[in-house]
Amino acid sequence: MNEVIDIHTHIVPEKFPPYRGKGKDVPWPSMADADACHKHVMISGKLYRTVADGSWSVPRRIEDMSGMRVNRQAISPMPELLSYWLPLDDAKVLIRYLNEQIAEMIALAPERFAGLGCVPLQDPQAALDELDYVMKTLKFSGVEIASHVNGVSIGDARFAPFFAAAERLGAAIFVHALRPAGQDRIVGAFPEQAVCFPGDVALACASMITGGIASRHPKLRIAFSHGGGTMSILMPRLVHAWNMFPKAKESLKESPATIARRFYYDELVFEPKAVRFLVETFGATQIVLGTDYPFALGDMNPVGTLERAALDVATVTAITSTNAKRFLGLPEGPR
Repeated sequence: MNEVIDIHTHIVPEKFPPYRGKGKDVPWPSMADADACHKHVMISGKLYRTVADGSWSVPRRIEDMSGMRVNRQAISPMPELLSYWLPLDDAKVLIRYLNEQIAEMIALAPERFAGLGCVPLQDPQAALDELDYVMKTLKFSGVEIASHVNGVSIGDARFAPFFAAAERLGAAIFVHALRPAGQDRIVGAFPEQAVCFPGDVALACASMITGGIASRHPKLRIAFSHGGGTMSILMPRLVHAWNMFPKAKESLKESPATIARRFYYDELVFEPKAVRFLVETFGATQIVLGTDYPFALGDMNPVGTLERAALDVATVTAITSTNAKRFLGLPEGPR
């Protein structure tokens, strides 16, 4: 098998700098010891998540990658660290720290990692400045962003300059659900990641189409996590509405399906039949491998999932390698 590339993995630093800003009650993260291989992520003094040392340890991460049959990872921050809700000056400090932590991890094993950093998207100009730093100074492949910014969909016009810059710089954009809509309607003990993430990712994906940003920037490389959530089911409905409502067709000159099939989607949907449906819906050239490493709701046997999907060899090669290289802007061919 060709080089296997995982575009959906996260990091958490082993420690965070102490808060030195001027705000009060700012939800600044910190780390507390759990055991020899785990630490607690603390936010505002409360436990947010317990994470394993693969979150920050390059040797442990590479060891785990071997067991997963993964050769290279794109590494991005744990989404809760994107910090859109922090005061801008504080967010800029934390985000720069995260980007430099990712750069340090890459420097330890440049053949094994590619960077997807972060930007303070609550302020479009500050986001542009950090995107420039990430791409030109740190030489990352791109950045991770959330499905919305404090309740505003990423397809909103206020973010258009950011996506225009990403297209111009050749930055890959990886979209992840965060603080999703619908949490107040969860019934039972299932977490928001299981119940609400798919809908939130699809809302973000749809907004990029219906708001016109993706149509105006056809060379933008953007990938949606968790298989694009419910987007594979939503897309035919958008197409039907586009055909039925004159104002929809007037606002969008090409079919929503045409635009959606330019996006990338990770195959993190767990069920082999669902993987095949993603391929059939969006095309074999647009599906990439993603695991959500090192978190519990991830797929720690991604190659096995693809094998069970009974895809042809060319499609498996595209999903595990070729498509990711194109999305991340990595050189084609062997390492």
